[in-house]
Amino acid sequence: MQKSTIPFLLINCFLAIVLVSCGSVTKNYTPKNLDKTAIEVPYFSDSKADYIYKTNITVYGHEMSGIFIAKKINDTTHRVVFTTEFGNKLLDFEISETSFKVNSIVSELDKKILINTLKEDFRLLLKKEYLIQEQFEHESDDIYKSEDGKRDNYIFFSKKEHQLEKIIRSSKTKEKITITFTSENDIFAEKVVILHQNIKLKIELNYFKSE
Repeated sequence: MQKSTIPFLLINCFLAIVLVSCGSVTKNYTPKNLDKTAIEVPYFSDSKADYIYKTNITVYGHEMSGIFIAKKINDTTHRVVFTTEFGNKLLDFEISETSFKVNSIVSELDKKILINTLKEDFRLLLKKEYLIQEQFEHESDDIYKSEDGKRDNYIFFSKKEHQLEKIIRSSKTKEKITITFTSENDIFAEKVVILHQNIKLKIELNYFKSE
């Protein structure tokens, strides 16, 4: 696998979108009586914390590494910054459920398809609350369905630890984005993986522990 820290390689790869058909998210799960109408996501919710992760982006066989920083700046909005491993800023934006502002971006990344993809990814990742319309269960998980425009979001909580483990964003027939969380408790995720099903894109975030 080729490795690169050159941002424009991402652009070329994002342009080659290949659609993949998937089945319904809930086909293997059992409907259940709804036990709540809303879910608050605990991760990335502390306004006093800087969430800093080492980042590896894999897209169509190319890799780019860097640092991801998220900061909750008010009740509705996060500021997200991408830098190289040497601290050079690549992208700086502010995002909420209803707004998106680019504070700065390097010219190589200033492409609509890339910006829109990252906006959808991190709006889903940083979303504070999901309104729930349906509930399902599996052997190890309770699954909550939250309608979101033309998409549906499925939120997976482990029955044993009662922790958020996964979010799947889908159309009516296809899974689109899967976010998985690895956490030692129910308030902080040590590892996050964002995986796209319709393009060959994977974003891995590993908590940056200062020495």
